[in-house]
Amino acid sequence: MKLAVSLVAALAATSAFANEPAAVPASKGDPRAAESIANQVCAACHAVDGNSVAAANPRLAGLNAEYINKQLANFKSGERKNAVMSGMVANLSPQDMLNLAAYYSAQQPKPATSKDKQLALQGEKIYRGGVMGAGVPACASCHGAQGQGTPAQFPRLAGQHSDYIYTQLNDFRLGTRANDGAKMMRTIAAKMTDADMKAVASYIQGLR
Repeated sequence: MKLAVSLVAALAATSAFANEPAAVPASKGDPRAAESIANQVCAACHAVDGNSVAAANPRLAGLNAEYINKQLANFKSGERKNAVMSGMVANLSPQDMLNLAAYYSAQQPKPATSKDKQLALQGEKIYRGGVMGAGVPACASCHGAQGQGTPAQFPRLAGQHSDYIYTQLNDFRLGTRANDGAKMMRTIAAKMTDADMKAVASYIQGLR
């Protein structure tokens, strides 16, 4: 299923991907109250437990609740553009979004592996050391050495689908995704080559 049908889509970081704190603390969400929405609306693309098997649809399990809430709010406001997602969130209340954020952040992410080991090794160098000479900082400096992210600031990336991560990086580079607050991800992605993006995306998928 295409990226357009993802519920919060990502990014992976995918995405990477810097974000601002949610307007309402995501800790106020009730995961139990979100179960019916997760099962009836979200599961088709993201799976009930948030471990999507479709490479274009981001894995939501274990993502920072603040990040999920912000993405849902951005889809609803139009700050993050996606025709399908705009429809998905149209009838969600702010509390519904907080509940969904709490629900998916509480799910256990399943480990994944990189499809191309050689490409992942190239990506590891970028993730941990950036791209010298191009002004690309190490992904780990914001998303953590193991890709766990920083709540309310930077999303978890570990185990995210490489296809989704690549798509989000490219969208940031093209400016078609622009909900990164102070343009951090757009600035970084603009300095990356296509090969850089594919390599780091491959590494992130196998990161644990």
